[in-house]
Amino acid sequence: MNRIDFISATLPARKRIALVAHDHCKGRLLEWAERQKTRLERHELLATGTTGLLLGQRLGLPVECMISGPLGGDQQIGARIAERRIDMLVFFWDPFEPQPHDPDVKALLRVAAVWNIPLAANESSADYLLSSPMLDQAHSLSIPDYGNYLAARRPADQ
Repeated sequence: MNRIDFISATLPARKRIALVAHDHCKGRLLEWAERQKTRLERHELLATGTTGLLLGQRLGLPVECMISGPLGGDQQIGARIAERRIDMLVFFWDPFEPQPHDPDVKALLRVAAVWNIPLAANESSADYLLSSPMLDQAHSLSIPDYGNYLAARRPADQ
């Protein structure tokens, strides 16, 4: 397997924040988001289906909603991360409850790690992310150099 090279990219000052929660964690995410409303309202919010509808109603803020996680919403969020259209992921997941879409959940967590975006998996880590001075600043991070990766895989005769 070829080694992946990395390049520098910049996260904007106004972040695109994806908010995701398993069913048993939605209440905690809603309470957390309400406490963090003044920070969240400065950014663009995206969420999977039901979570997004509930957040929009509770916060009175615009939330772009994907479809429900088990129906492909987790994959939609993951695709946007890979396309560099999401800058941060807050995912309150339930480690004690088996999920029928567990492979999608693992794929979402993996793609967030691959693309080196800030990821909070619980309330404490989400508080740390949102209280960081970097939240409202543009800042650099390393991401995979996908162009070089593809170039290394092209057949020599092309």
